[in-house]
Amino acid sequence: MEPTRQSSDPAETARRARFGELPRSIRVEEMVEERPAGAPDPAKDGYSADEWLVRWCL
Repeated sequence: MEPTRQSSDPAETARRARFGELPRSIRVEEMVEERPAGAPDPAKDGYSADEWLVRWCL
């Protein structure tokens, strides 16, 4: 690690204050948001393949 230098130049001091160190590491767990894709649809389970066969094939 390099020792910090004191500078009289205000632009360099501001630059070091802003960019002087790397940001903290972000873990993979912090990058992912988990939530359900959507609410269950009750009409989806209302279809019966057997009922369709009886109505259209017999």
